[in-house]
Amino acid sequence: MGALLLLFNHLGDLPLRDWDEALVARVAQEISLRPFPANLLPTLWGEPYLNKPPLLHSLIAAAIGLWRGVVGLEAAGQVPPEWVVRALPALASSLIVPLLALVQWRLRPGDRLAAICTAAVALTLLPLMRHGRLAMLDGSLISAMALQWWALLSLPQDPQPAEQRRWGLIAGGAASAILLLKAPASLPLLLGACLLLGWERRWRPKQWLPLLGWIAIGLVPGLLWHGWHLLDRGPEGLTMWGSQGLARVVSSLEGHSGGWMVPVTEVLEGGWPWLSLWPLAMVMALQQRQSRWGFWSLGLTLITAAAVLPLRTQLPWYSHLLWPSFALSVGPLLAQLIERNSSRSWICTRVLPWVPWLWILAGAGLLAVHRQLPLPMAVSLPVAFALLAGGSLLISRQQRWRLWGAVVLVTLLWLALFDLFASRIWLWELAETWSVPPVTAWMKPRLGANGAAPLLLQGDERPSLSWYLDREVITGAKARRQLRRGDQQQWVLSDEDPSTPELSCGLAEQASDTTPQGPDLYSCRPL
Repeated sequence: MGALLLLFNHLGDLPLRDWDEALVARVAQEISLRPFPANLLPTLWGEPYLNKPPLLHSLIAAAIGLWRGVVGLEAAGQVPPEWVVRALPALASSLIVPLLALVQWRLRPGDRLAAICTAAVALTLLPLMRHGRLAMLDGSLISAMALQWWALLSLPQDPQPAEQRRWGLIAGGAASAILLLKAPASLPLLLGACLLLGWERRWRPKQWLPLLGWIAIGLVPGLLWHGWHLLDRGPEGLTMWGSQGLARVVSSLEGHSGGWMVPVTEVLEGGWPWLSLWPLAMVMALQQRQSRWGFWSLGLTLITAAAVLPLRTQLPWYSHLLWPSFALSVGPLLAQLIERNSSRSWICTRVLPWVPWLWILAGAGLLAVHRQLPLPMAVSLPVAFALLAGGSLLISRQQRWRLWGAVVLVTLLWLALFDLFASRIWLWELAETWSVPPVTAWMKPRLGANGAAPLLLQGDERPSLSWYLDREVITGAKARRQLRRGDQQQWVLSDEDPSTPELSCGLAEQASDTTPQGPDLYSCRPL
């Protein structure tokens, strides 16, 4: 419930961002307008969409179709509101909180507090909750990954055929979902989890055959779609495996470089306050590597790091894959801060008790400078008091006060996230360039009777501009070729006069009055 409240709080207040919300939304809208089964092969502006499989797009399309059915004729000529596009991705992302608690329960059977603390850590991780609100694939991806872990870890020491069937189908189905979200990630993640399971040597080799068979059956839906996609679209159907998949491992695409420092920086910036527990968690897991929690914490951390860090093409949201293993590692240390059981580990007895003092210092520092921060007081003050009050109670000698300290810490951090998502700064990427909705608002009536003429944008591609105008805006090399042709009237969005020897362009509308940061609109006619 806490995750749902966070993820749906003011979900539709801000416009869709360019990457990748607007693209996902447009593909979903086209799916919603096409009949079954043709809509299972996605398109973008009428052309085959080869970037990603359509599972999440199809779910969003269902939400758009439901909205269109409820609104009726009023929906004609409108793009769906942002909350409709984001609702099902947010719902799928919210599953990560209970799923991680279930995974921790399998790693530490009977340790209820560790499972609850793992869920609490996940619930209060800013990157995990913020990104889950977006109409992007990553939130659904990690929920499917956690479901797969839970299924494999739920298999007992000597599984019966019914248990192998149930958990094998769930694990295979989760892998199939990943195959229909981000195809290249599916088989490596499944193989890595199975290797960890095999490394435990819990079963005889012959017990693996039925399990692998049921996993393979669970993979059938994803494999069937990819086979159909390849048959229908030919070699182009491999794009999501090649230039959009494996190529990102060996080359930097579209200038998105930075190597392993990009995800590491994202973790260092977004993991607080729990990041202070993570190095201790890794040392403790290494000490307890013979236990199931220690072995799987190290293994899952290595698997997800191996899936992200080697990529030559890096985008900030690729680090989203690292947070589930982070929460599984850190959760038991928060529980240890509360319980302070008779562990002989020097981590628990000598180092861990100092972490609340670090939080107290951080809270005091944040309280001292909160007025100078570019954050609403409704966000900065709960964080400061969470660290101060929570840390102060966690150093108590009485367990009941330490328990209250953890409750205060988590509750106030959750409240800070709730207030952040109610503000207009949570989607800070929108501030990196000019705002699209005001531009589309003044453009639509001015395109007028010649609205069918090609619309070009000089500068960086803005998929959200196409989404809100409900028409394709031509950019990049295609726009340059269109300008050189000069054989028809064109609309051009540009910061300067785009006239060419073939085209005469006049300023149709200057954006400075209503959209001071946006481009101007030119009407261009062939000479």
